[in-house]
Amino acid sequence: MNYIVTVTAAAAAAEPATGAIAEIFAQAEKSGEALAGESSNLTAASIPTNAVIETILSRSAAKYYDRGAVLSDEQIRDLVRIGTSAPTSFHLQNWRFIAVRTPEAKARLHPIAWKQPAILDAAVTFIIIGQLADASTVPERLAPVVEAGIMPAHMVPEWEMPARGLYDDQPQRQRDEAVRSATFGTAAIIYAARSLGWGSTPMIGFDAEAVHSEFDLREDEVPVMLLTVGPERTGNWPQKPRMPVADVLDFA
Repeated sequence: MNYIVTVTAAAAAAEPATGAIAEIFAQAEKSGEALAGESSNLTAASIPTNAVIETILSRSAAKYYDRGAVLSDEQIRDLVRIGTSAPTSFHLQNWRFIAVRTPEAKARLHPIAWKQPAILDAAVTFIIIGQLADASTVPERLAPVVEAGIMPAHMVPEWEMPARGLYDDQPQRQRDEAVRSATFGTAAIIYAARSLGWGSTPMIGFDAEAVHSEFDLREDEVPVMLLTVGPERTGNWPQKPRMPVADVLDFA
């Protein structure tokens, strides 16, 4: 485990190297939260950290975006590529992303997304789409894994059959998996954007049926959330304090 290390330029631009860790430790002390065992003797300077942790702990939801900023097609593709590295059940990869970035597309989305200013201001708004879990896609999804020599071919049916048992004729499970997969992918994009010095805002304030119709989603697709991404302007808040770990963690 690395301890206080030199962070990357992107992380350094996002937050002072030990700021997020130190703040969490200070909040823990204020709340009287005790760290068990040897950890109780740790100081802020000795809590394990690295650039990835600093990126995560310094993220906050952006409200104000640089209206003139643009992300290139390649930058948008890179964000989605990183997003699709997130885990999915049975390697289903049951997600899709629509990058709303032109003035015309933003004008279509804005009125059905509660007229939130970030839709117009941010460089791009992703419509995050989850697809209903379909076990019949497992062989196709695993084919590149077999070709890469990661999985032997005889294991594919061993994945497909339990997937069918889990999802076939189970509409609620299919939808639950669509939401889970889309959420994992969104989180990866959020933290990738932060590491690159960009803001992001996940949103659930939109008319799902209208988005489904306006952007031609398929019958098996669910618009899970919107995610604005782009360079920020001044005025955004830092990350808000979280509940103490003692209030949300139980050991079993």
